[in-house]
Order: sequence, then C-alpha cells, then structure tokens
Amino acid sequence: MSPAADPPREPGRRRLRPSDLGRMLLSWATGSLALVVASWLLPGLQASSVLDLVAVAAVVSVFGLLVRPVLASVASAIGWLAVAVVAVVGQAIVMQLVLVFVPSVEAESFWTLVAATWIASLVSTILTWLVSAGTDESFTTALLRYGRRGVTVADPEVDGIVFVQLDGLPYPVARWALQSGTMPTLRRWLDDGSHELREWTVQTPCTTPASQQGILMGTIEGVPAFRWYDRELGRVLVANRPADAAVIEARASTGRGLLADRGVSVSNLFSGDAERSMMTMSQVGLTRGSRDTRRTVARFVLRPDGFTRSFFRTLAEVARERFEARQQRRRKVVPRVVRPWTFALLRAVTNGVLRDLNTAVVAQEMLRGTPSVYVDFVDYDEVAHHAGCNRLESLGVLEALDEVLRQLETVARAAPRRYHLVVLSDHGQSQGPPFAEDGRSLAELCAALTSADVAALDASVESWGPVEALLDDLAGNRTPGAGSAARATAERTATLAGVSAGDDLVVLGSGNLGLVYAREPERLLLEDIEERWPALVPGLVADPGVGFVSVLSRDHGPVVIGRDGFRRLEDGTGEGDDPLAPFGTHAAAGMLRCTSMPSAPDLYVNSTLDTSTLEVKAFEGLVGSHGGLGGWQDSAVLVVPTALETPDDHVHGADALHRVLVGFLEQAGQRQAPWEEGLSPRGRRAEPATSPAAPPGSRTPGAGPRRPAAGRRPTPG
Repeated sequence: MSPAADPPREPGRRRLRPSDLGRMLLSWATGSLALVVASWLLPGLQASSVLDLVAVAAVVSVFGLLVRPVLASVASAIGWLAVAVVAVVGQAIVMQLVLVFVPSVEAESFWTLVAATWIASLVSTILTWLVSAGTDESFTTALLRYGRRGVTVADPEVDGIVFVQLDGLPYPVARWALQSGTMPTLRRWLDDGSHELREWTVQTPCTTPASQQGILMGTIEGVPAFRWYDRELGRVLVANRPADAAVIEARASTGRGLLADRGVSVSNLFSGDAERSMMTMSQVGLTRGSRDTRRTVARFVLRPDGFTRSFFRTLAEVARERFEARQQRRRKVVPRVVRPWTFALLRAVTNGVLRDLNTAVVAQEMLRGTPSVYVDFVDYDEVAHHAGCNRLESLGVLEALDEVLRQLETVARAAPRRYHLVVLSDHGQSQGPPFAEDGRSLAELCAALTSADVAALDASVESWGPVEALLDDLAGNRTPGAGSAARATAERTATLAGVSAGDDLVVLGSGNLGLVYAREPERLLLEDIEERWPALVPGLVADPGVGFVSVLSRDHGPVVIGRDGFRRLEDGTGEGDDPLAPFGTHAAAGMLRCTSMPSAPDLYVNSTLDTSTLEVKAFEGLVGSHGGLGGWQDSAVLVVPTALETPDDHVHGADALHRVLVGFLEQAGQRQAPWEEGLSPRGRRAEPATSPAAPPGSRTPGAGPRRPAAGRRPTPG
C-alpha cells in the first residue's frame, strides 16, 4: 500500500525483524572485507590477523554511533569548512579512536587511516551494490537511522504531507515512463488506487520561478521569466541568485504561503513562508536553515553509506554523461547541443550527492514529524535541458527518482505521523534546436534591426542554482537579508550580468521565450517602439525562427503580432492569420496575463512551433527548454493521494494549484487558521481555476496551421 493509505504507526516502536539482522550482518561482512582489501593495498596499515580487522569493523560500527553525532554537532556549529573536513577525515577520526581499543591493528600515520577509510568505503560500496543487485536498499536502511528513535508528536491525529517536485517533468513523458516500467513505484501507487495521475496546465511563462512562486506563495504576478530587467531597480533580476530571490519572495509573500504552518522548504527557489528552510535560494543564511543544513550534511557525510557512497556514484555519473554525450554524437542524433565537461560535473552533483542529500533531509524531517515538506529534485530537468526531454538518458533519470519515492514511502511507514506523498512538476519541457543554430542569436538579430547597443543575456543560468544554494547555505552567508538585501540593491547597478550603462536594449533568453527591454524607467508601447526602431517588430516576426511577438499597444491593448496577422488579446479580434493558432486555445489567455503584467518586457518574442514534431527553438543553447508556448512545456504532472479530495476542475496556473494544495493541508488537519471562504491567500476574491478563454484540458489542435503567405505583415488597426 502507498503511505497515504497506511494507518498511523505508534511512534517510537519498531520491532527488530530477521531482515534487519540480515542487513546488519551483511554490513559487517562487507565492512570487514573492505578493511582487508584496504590493508592489502596500504603497507602502512597492519594487522596481526584477518580476525583483528573483522573486530575493527564491528567496533567501528558500534563506536561510530556514539562519535558521529558529536562530530556532526561540532562541525555544524563551526561552519562549512568543518563540514568539509569531516567529509574527508571523519571516518578516519572514528577509526583512530577505535584502534585504541583494538591495539593489534596499527597504522603508521593518521593519513594512512584516511586513505584506508576511503578505500574501504569504495570497496564496501561496490560489494553492497553487487550483493543487492544494484538496489538502494542499504541507503533506505540508512535513512531510517538518520532520524531519532522514539520521537512523539503533540498532534499525531494531524496527517503530514510531503510535496515532491520532479522539476520539469512533462505529463506526456510521465505517461511514457509509467507505461515503459521506468517508474515502478509510481505505477504501483496508481494501480493500487492509492494515487491518481492528473495533468495541470502551466501558466506563461513556463518557468520554475513563476511556478514555484505560484505554488508556494499563492501568486504568479511579477515574474515575467526566469530572469528579467527590473525597471524599478534598474538591473537584471535572476531568480536563482540569493539576493534576487529574496527580493522576489519579499514582493510576493503574505506570510501565509503553502508551508507557513510549521513547514520546511528543501532545495527550492522560494520558502513558501516556511519557518525553516534548507538549501532554499531566497532564504540562504536568513533562517535557522543554514545551521540545520550544516548539521544534516555533517551527519550525512560522516556515514560510510552517506557521502562516500554518493561521491563514488557521482564519479560514475560523470562517466555516464560523457558516454551518453559521445553516443549522441556518434549516432548523429538531432537536435542536439554540445554537452561540455562542466555540464558533466553539474549533472554528477545534482544526480548524485544533491539527490541523496535532499532525500536524507526529507527523511529526517519525516522521522521528526514535520507536518509539511516541499522538496525540489532537479535531476530530470538538468539532463533534459542538454540531452532532450524524451531521450533515453532523461528517462533513465526518472528511474532513479522513482527509487527516491520508494525510499520516502518506506520512511513514511516508520514516521510518528501518517504521511501523504504528493508528486508534482512545476512545468514541462519542449525539445528542439537552439535559435542561434540558424546563424545568429536573438540579441544579434535585435542589434541588426535597431543599430543599437544591445546587452545579451542568453547563457543558461538555471543549472547551477541548486548547487550554489547548498554551498551558500553551508557557508551561512547572511548578506541577502531583508535589510541587507536593500543595501545590496542600492550598491549593485545595471552593470550586473553584462548590462552596462551604455546599452540601449537588454535582450534575455528564457527557454524559447525572449525578452526585449529598452533601458527606460517606463515600459515602451508598440507605437513608441515603431517610432524609435521602425524595423524591429517587422524584422523579428519575419525571422523564420520567430513565431510571434507580444506587445502592449496604446490603441489596441495587449496584442500578438505574427508574420501574416495579428490578434488583440482582450477581445480576440484581429486581421490575417492568428499567430497563436498553432499554440492551442489556452495560449491567448496565457499571453494576455503575462503581457499585461507591469513587469513584462517591452517585447515578448516566442519561437516558432513545428506542429509535426512539437519542436521549438530555445533562445539559450539548450535542446530541452521551457519558458514560452509550444510543445509540452505547459503540460505538467500532479499525482495526488486518493485519500485527499481533489477538485474535479482542470487546474490552470500555479496559483490555482496552490489553492488545491492548501486544500490538501486543510483536509490533513493542518492550517489552523484557514482563510475566509472564497478568498485567495493574498486576500483577494479567488478567481476561477480556468479562464473562459482556456477550457479545461484544452490542448493544441491536431491540425497544423496554414503556411504563411508571402507579403507584407498586417499591422493592428
């Protein structure tokens, strides 16, 4: 049965089963054999007999239970440097103390013990993998040991909820994974009837900051892309920079986010108003999260089945990425992009250490009875960006994430309260070649059409965010606080991220959605742009890689302009071919909302959509992208426990999904002070989950668009 259907367990009681004894003996045996191999490889480690090494392995297991918590507490109090040190020599310290009690084993130096523990960890990892046929059973067992024994909670009648975000997973890809057997745990939940798979439609822009702000904070306003030029601050905001994320969250927070009632945020951009946050970009160094993160990381890295296991899996991930990249080149797979060594290292961290650490953190919170947890696993999103959203290596990542779900399911059975697991994605992904493959980037095109000085920001900046959040949180950096964020804002100028004072235009890429800003304190309207740069809009829509341009007009309001037609977004009228026809009936409502935002750029530029392959063209150097319209990027996943009542209406937009998830918390017995009926979290009258212009479940029509006829572009009016 799924954890959502299990009855509450009596806290603190867990019988020793024969399988537990078997795992203990197996761990002892592999540890002993690993020490034998280490002593054979290291002349400086000597023992009178093999039995002495077996005794050392036993004493290390017992003694480590006493010493590791002390080392973890000391390291978390000192800071990230101490955490890094215990990652390297923590096990050697334990071994050094053990040799005091087992004098028949000697080491010529402390560094011999360091080498011995790393060799032993590698051998033990290999042996455990071979014995367990490649499963993560040993890691699951270790997760149960991370939490405290005998924990009780004051409100065991209140159910807990863990929200697991599989970043960037499109609904169609999830269905393929379930049909192919790639995600057996999730398939079992659906077959057992404990969970239900649903699709929800992502708002435009289809980005993590817009979706996470909507899901966690209850509003999708004020976020026009992943990064944008903020006219109020006169600089570029990038959602995965701590100071910028703090500014963005401060604008959206009401104090009643999704995690406001004793919740915990793990590895997200925003906190959801959680009282504790770990590795969360907007809260780096602001809360107790840094101390909690250091303590958790220290406990994790001190265990031989923790950091060293993840470290060697990380090395294997580098080798796997280089092999898969070479296979794409050898087979001449198209579309594809260059997958450099830097991405191999990034993938290794996100799909190795960071995944295991996130799992360990969530498991610890469940075992301590935390009412709600929201965690973001970026594994699939990172691989799909560079390999493609429906490629074999991306589907392989889903297999590993399914194992995480199984591990959390096991932990839920031992937790002091009943837990429901909710699985969701914040957006989907679309596939296709980069826009620049046609010869020039969007910034270069704008420069040619305007003869202006253009600042180009189209390098992929999303990928390193989770890693940077972990490092910053370990460091406990307190610079981006509420007061210090304002000081940082005053000190930082438009020179940030490549924008200089002499630039006339700022052009940014956010997946297949481009943003064009004039360096002006006020937004330019269509008529202003046509007067200043008369060739810009006609030249953009004439480019074969551009599908449409969205802009605010003085005479017509928000309008979408294509090569052979335009459409007024407020009333749906226009001339010629509708530029939004290939993108589905929900496209107009999405573009109306984001084009009308005060923070919107002067021009939104959306790439073309190949209706036969559903491929788009990213304005960044990526083969898998999200941000605008086209393909599967606005088709996201929601897997809900059937024990919780879910509205029948199709969910359209992350703010609507927020209201659904808040409803889950209320059904679980949380949210002690629920909002007034009919009001949204921001105190405004809640709007319908679907717009009249976007019928529930509406998707892209099957028929392709008419080919544009040659000739002059019609203009509004």
